[in-house]
Amino acid sequence: MYATNRPGWPPAPGGTWVLDLDGVVWLTGQPIDGVPEALADLHSSGVRPLYATNNAGPTVDELLARLRRAGVDAGPDDLVTSAQAAAGMLEPGSRVLTVAGPGVAEALAGRGVQVVDDGRVDAVVVGWTDRFDFERLAKAATAVRRGARLVGTNEDATLPTPEGLLPGAGALLAAVATASGTRPDVAGKPHRPLADLIAARRSDIRVVVGDRPSTDGRLAERLEVPFALVLSGVTAPGDPVGQPAPAVTAPDLGCLVAGR
Repeated sequence: MYATNRPGWPPAPGGTWVLDLDGVVWLTGQPIDGVPEALADLHSSGVRPLYATNNAGPTVDELLARLRRAGVDAGPDDLVTSAQAAAGMLEPGSRVLTVAGPGVAEALAGRGVQVVDDGRVDAVVVGWTDRFDFERLAKAATAVRRGARLVGTNEDATLPTPEGLLPGAGALLAAVATASGTRPDVAGKPHRPLADLIAARRSDIRVVVGDRPSTDGRLAERLEVPFALVLSGVTAPGDPVGQPAPAVTAPDLGCLVAGR
């Protein structure tokens, strides 16, 4: 374990640890070595994890199923997503064009938002999807130029996988923003909509654990808690850590929990 010995670590016992998913708990659904044991250790010590993800592609049930495969028995109240935060930025009854996966469709339906493919469009929501093409880009950019609000689930340029980094939702959002000439409103980490969703869900947050200082670290700053960086995702061993500086750095979640 590699600690920077900054104030705030280790956190006070118990409470809530906000854990990123991609790059911390798993890589595209495959649990990272040591994670099941680390999560069991947290639970046994009275810590209640809250899983906060910028990945808006999967549905809640899909994410919970992945957590079960990682040895975690979690429920919907233990999970917050950028798709939920983006849906919360829209008024019920809005007409929305999406460039996104099923997680966004689920969140919008839960909010009472109507997903459309033509006609009047109040907003365009961009999230992660592997079904991104020129036709969808053109339709989204046209809707924004005609007055639709541009909402992004997150700005993550990359998505960590066992085979390396793939384009993330931020790359797709940048394409729509560039083509439409519009600056998007962003829902996910580290922005206020997801931070507010976390704060509304739990009041006893002790630490944010993530693999990306620009999102997870900034979220920790917004929530006024320490940031613990793990090097099992986007930030790899030997990479510049960037800002904000973490309170502690560890190879992975297992090492982080073992070295508390």
